[in-house]
Amino acid sequence: MISATCHPAEEVRIEVVHALNVLDTAAAAQFDAITKVAATLCHAPIALVSLVDRHRQWFKSVVGLPPDITETSRDAAFCAHAILDQDVMEVKDASVDERFHDNPLVPGDPKIRFCAGQPLIVAGMPVGTLCVIDSVARKLSTSQRIALKLHEPSTRA
Repeated sequence: MISATCHPAEEVRIEVVHALNVLDTAAAAQFDAITKVAATLCHAPIALVSLVDRHRQWFKSVVGLPPDITETSRDAAFCAHAILDQDVMEVKDASVDERFHDNPLVPGDPKIRFCAGQPLIVAGMPVGTLCVIDSVARKLSTSQRIALKLHEPSTRA
């Protein structure tokens, strides 16, 4: 497993994440609507709105995982890689991707094979992602890729 490097402006990024005052808050209908739409449009059993802080990836909204799963370590987080770019990060088959093939979330639950994550940008910083996950290898269609990106203007502050 290759853990993601830190964002070039990591300290500023972390300040923005914490300034949102969203970490460790209750579920919210507007975020749940986004994950449900993403899961539906991308035909994915799992969708997340996640925030990546210094040591973890925390889930503000989850579709398709047990309710007691609220975070993963940053080291194992696919989304920690996704926040390093502005475009959708797509992992078509995690079992053969050098970054993820031995990630504990690949052979273990939820048995990730496919993951696509669009960074959520606030104040110019990637604070987390909107992502979809599947247990079968595949790729996004053009329309699914566009759908993941459609949220972007509303997340800019």
